[in-house]
Amino acid sequence: MSVASEPLVHGALMQTVGACLFGLALLHTLCAKQFERLAHRHPRHAGLLHLLGEVEVVFGFWAFVLIAAMALIKGGSQAIAYAESLQYTEPLFVFVVMVVAASKPVLFIVQRLLGAVARAAPLPTPLVQAWLGLAVVPLMGSLITEPAAMTLAALMLSSQIFRPGIPERLKYGALGVLFVNISIGGTLTSYAAPPVLMVASTWGWDTAFMAHSFGWKAALAVLVNASGIAFLLRKHVLTPSLAAEADEKPVPLTVSLIHLLVLGGVVTLAHHPVLFLGLFLFFLGYTQAYERHQSPLILKEGLLVGFFLAGLVVLGGLQQWWLQPIVSSMAPTALFFGAVGLTAMTDNAALTYLGSLIEGISSSSQYMLVAGAVTGGGLTVIANAPNPAGVALLKSGFEDASIGAIGLLLGALLPTTVAAVFFLML
Repeated sequence: MSVASEPLVHGALMQTVGACLFGLALLHTLCAKQFERLAHRHPRHAGLLHLLGEVEVVFGFWAFVLIAAMALIKGGSQAIAYAESLQYTEPLFVFVVMVVAASKPVLFIVQRLLGAVARAAPLPTPLVQAWLGLAVVPLMGSLITEPAAMTLAALMLSSQIFRPGIPERLKYGALGVLFVNISIGGTLTSYAAPPVLMVASTWGWDTAFMAHSFGWKAALAVLVNASGIAFLLRKHVLTPSLAAEADEKPVPLTVSLIHLLVLGGVVTLAHHPVLFLGLFLFFLGYTQAYERHQSPLILKEGLLVGFFLAGLVVLGGLQQWWLQPIVSSMAPTALFFGAVGLTAMTDNAALTYLGSLIEGISSSSQYMLVAGAVTGGGLTVIANAPNPAGVALLKSGFEDASIGAIGLLLGALLPTTVAAVFFLML
């Protein structure tokens, strides 16, 4: 989560209001599925209820309430100054990388490559395809960033696992595995996972350090989690996926390579919004020029996710006063479990950023803080920046076209435990 480089000083009243509104946003997130159910029962107000039931809208909505409250308490100029003091690079990046990664040429070439691997394996091809989507693609997040990996995995798995006909409990189990694996799968490098990125330069963590201290443990946990849920799903994915059956014209290799180059450029320029937005505008023009090789871009879904993350930036900017004392007061082992729990309520990147501000924090506490933050990244929608992207792309496969917070939490408990064991015991 992006934060202000020089945050404004706020009084006790504004900090309290910010914490209360943050709590209301969390409560709203837990109740989002109930709003969707009410929309079906009360069609007269279905539009408003559907809007309130959109998880991606929740934090953006409450961020507007916070700015309005700040304007009333401190004046309009202070509210505007606060909103403009924050950095929105991450929401912009996630929006852009989602749209590019979900484009047909990128998805086409990735599916073909993984499909070839699946057909070469001595197991049913659809089952291997599902396993690759839950294991290999999350680990690819260490190269292409976690939001891009989440987008690709969600689109690949939507027609295999997250579809009618598969029990809800298994879908939530698979969703929990996907979210946890994405969160820990980006730790093989120092730039792909937001919580790692927040501390890498401050603590001097490079890719070699990440691979040695985190990466191999994360990779083992990802493989165990994916294998476990694939075993439970084996009777449900033994039919070809809808994507494989679709009679689609192949995308020329040149077009796919250009899309991959754009994706690589966006990832490389992730910290330079002016540049990656310029590249994105070129990408939009290119897709229009070669429309016959494209499918509709997921602009709506990407914008909703960006709106969600921007709202989290605004609300999260006023939570440092109570979060940082908790983090700084914990012993290393307690810090690991505290980070897991706090991540579920905040955002793992915001949590590690606050940890990076603590002077004299020991190397063991540094490890435990980041390990706990990435371990807990699959417990809730807000725990990790790519999660809203997964929700936006997969929610239509669940009952009421909505993902319940409790269902996600329960589905993520076992893979979270597996990740915790590997990070603590190895």
